[in-house]
Amino acid sequence: MSSITDDLCQAFLDDGHALFRGACARFAREEIAPHAFAWEEAEAFDPALYRKAGEAGLLGPSLPAEVGGGGGDVFHVLVSTEALMRSGCTGAVVGLGSLEIAVPPILVLGSEEQRGRLVPPVLRGERVAALAITEPGAGSDVAGVRLTAERRGDHYVLNGEKRFVTSGVRADLVVTLARTGPDPHGGLTFFAVERPTDGLTVSRALKKTGWRASDTAELRFEDVRVPVEARLGDEGSGFVCLMKTFQHERLYLAAQGYAIAEVCLEEAVAYARQREAFGRPIARMQAIRHKLADMAAKVLAAKALTYQVAARLRAGTSRPAEVAAAKNVAADAARDVSWEAVQVFGGMGYMRETLVERLSRDARLLAIGGGTSEVMRELVARELLAD
Repeated sequence: MSSITDDLCQAFLDDGHALFRGACARFAREEIAPHAFAWEEAEAFDPALYRKAGEAGLLGPSLPAEVGGGGGDVFHVLVSTEALMRSGCTGAVVGLGSLEIAVPPILVLGSEEQRGRLVPPVLRGERVAALAITEPGAGSDVAGVRLTAERRGDHYVLNGEKRFVTSGVRADLVVTLARTGPDPHGGLTFFAVERPTDGLTVSRALKKTGWRASDTAELRFEDVRVPVEARLGDEGSGFVCLMKTFQHERLYLAAQGYAIAEVCLEEAVAYARQREAFGRPIARMQAIRHKLADMAAKVLAAKALTYQVAARLRAGTSRPAEVAAAKNVAADAARDVSWEAVQVFGGMGYMRETLVERLSRDARLLAIGGGTSEVMRELVARELLAD
């Protein structure tokens, strides 16, 4: 099946993408896969993985070379996601990838000093970066952000809470969206909050259904004082920047979606060939064969749409509705194909030692993270019905 999807999407890639995919595949095979089950059970991966990935040149493949990134394009992120997801440890992949959404606000809004000081250590794997947006009362609707940043002389004082912060337990750098004014959108501003900082604490390390090896935190800001120099851009510049960041985040989540679906399909095909029932491999039974065919169609559709939208994003011609649609299609493919893979495996598909069981849990988050599927549909409908 992988050859079919590779051929389908090959026109979007060049030799550089292929080489990078190979490097990511080797890293996944040697540094993540042998530990995947143990890390998922422990609900944490070895923090040394950040530095190893940095030394291998795998962090921030699409970010500018001048700050330590790979200098590539959006397809470098897609192929790395595809390769790393084959490790069987979504949590580790997500943890390594949290910088992909935390660093862009620094690059877009930050000063030359901020970019040069904050970003390179993250891309070397020496520091961990996290993006803090969601709050107990504000999820997909970021206009509901209530964490405040009040200016007092040459400092800002931050008060409030953040929730569902990927890499928030370990993060040395927390890029935080805060309210600096009353306007629902125009009153939002980003701050680069470095830890340790007095008043910034981890309220809870959250336990999740999937993505178990990644750390996810609730953070509390209690009179956290940061210098004015920690502000990224002008006051009120946060919302527009965040909307651009969301486009990339949603595309990366779409890549996770079709990658989960593709791996589950391949696992199901392999199992169906070797599992026998009623005296023959179940791959010879029409019910299973048709199930696999339907699964393949969903993988192909999700991957093809995501690549097409990625090409438009690279060209600067994509629209938010397209990205939203790709995310939903890929999330649905991950959900449906992983579910059917568990069914093909039967009882073994319900065992935590089985890859398809893990991925079926990981898939559930894709319809929630980066904006729920309902919000994605609203973005599409808004464009359809626009005057």
